Amino acid sequence: MGGSTDVGMGDRNNRPERAMKHDALELRPGQSVELLKELHILTREGRINQDSRRKLKQVYHLYHFIEKLLLELPAGPEHPTLADHGAGKSYLGFILYDLFFRERGTGHIYGVETRPELVESSRTLAARLGFDRMTFLNLSAAEAADATVLPPSLDVVTALHACDTATDDAIAFGLRKHARFMVLVPCCQAEIAGRLRQHKALALSRTPLAELWRHPLHTRELGSQLTNVLRCLYLEASGYQVTVTELVGWEHSLKNELILASFTGQRKRSAAERLRALLAEFGLQALEPVRYPRLEAGELT
Repeated sequence: MGGSTDVGMGDRNNRPERAMKHDALELRPGQSVELLKELHILTREGRINQDSRRKLKQVYHLYHFIEKLLLELPAGPEHPTLADHGAGKSYLGFILYDLFFRERGTGHIYGVETRPELVESSRTLAARLGFDRMTFLNLSAAEAADATVLPPSLDVVTALHACDTATDDAIAFGLRKHARFMVLVPCCQAEIAGRLRQHKALALSRTPLAELWRHPLHTRELGSQLTNVLRCLYLEASGYQVTVTELVGWEHSLKNELILASFTGQRKRSAAERLRALLAEFGLQALEPVRYPRLEAGELT
């Protein structure tokens, strides 16, 4: 399903208009004006759309982190390969291509998205701009893991504001594709909060720790925190070095946690043990085969 759109002349002979001096503080030199207008980041007059400043700031910050990872990859006609899970309108993918992939003439970006209308619009825009090393796939993460149109391994897997369990899907996809790097900005972590809420009375009778999620607001906040802690432990147990930092200042976005994972091949037994201990402590053992299947299969212990 899906695939690269044949655009004939390709990147170098079909260059869109480039951004010049207007809004120099926000735009990068040489950016495609046509692309930024299509993404509604620029108005028709070439000014920054006020509603898009915050989104653009987040994407630029994420680009800053991803660019460093891309520069670590070996040179070659097949590198870098990047899959953007839950691509949506592909803001991140298009800007990555425009700023990094276009001039280098190598590598490929895959946008994985379940909404067919967004996939089709992204294909159309890529064709119009001559971004011929972009492929947009109307697939779930599970389907994409087995899709032959994707290479068996990927350099980078990204997921920007993948809602609730979509970040877990992106991690599972990255593990299946032996990703060298994963760049994740989780959003709306609701699954664990829901499970904590269901068993709150039992937990309150069992341990004073349940006071941490007795009030609904705390349930949501603790659920979000615990979700990301478990994800980091799972990545460490799977052979990744993990760094957690802020994407941008909290005044720009409340969904601001950035998880950077670099594959080292050194699986941490202690991380797997602590992940299991946390699941037991919070009564979440039923999540192990669903979200952390490598633990259950004995691959990480």
